[in-house]
Amino acid sequence: RERVSYVPQKAWMFSGTIADNLKYGKPDASEEEMLHTLSAAQADFVTELPEGLSSHTAQGGTNFSGGQKQRLAIARALMKKADLYIFDDSFSALDFKTDAALRKALAAETKDAAVLIIAQRVSSIRHAHQIVVLDEGAVAGIGTHEELMETCTVYQEIYESQTKEAQEA
Repeated sequence: RERVSYVPQKAWMFSGTIADNLKYGKPDASEEEMLHTLSAAQADFVTELPEGLSSHTAQGGTNFSGGQKQRLAIARALMKKADLYIFDDSFSALDFKTDAALRKALAAETKDAAVLIIAQRVSSIRHAHQIVVLDEGAVAGIGTHEELMETCTVYQEIYESQTKEAQEA
């Protein structure tokens, strides 16, 4: 557990302050480190709160939106320098622009670690080195986005349905 940092699909915050929550990832974190990590996690909204890092978090994070909770949970995970980061559909409440900015920042923050992203959105995993496509619990394809677009019908269908939804929105 010391070497793994995990963000669940349903982001959870602990009662206390934002700083308290971030320090679960690194107990001796400085204010500068916390602000850097919040920025990487696209959680700059914290600096706009009247109390900033000292802002209260309700049990479960009920005083934040779903996307804000996800970004705070991601920041907490990034505070811990891990060998493996697991993001379990942790970007689902983010809009596409925030998701893209977060993925770009994550690449820099996790460059020395392995990253496992569990996602339903193709855009969240499109640039992964390896994608494993599951269909009803069975492996339907393994490869890069480009390879799967050529060889995996399930992946092609998911991609096409999501591309169509994005165009209609």
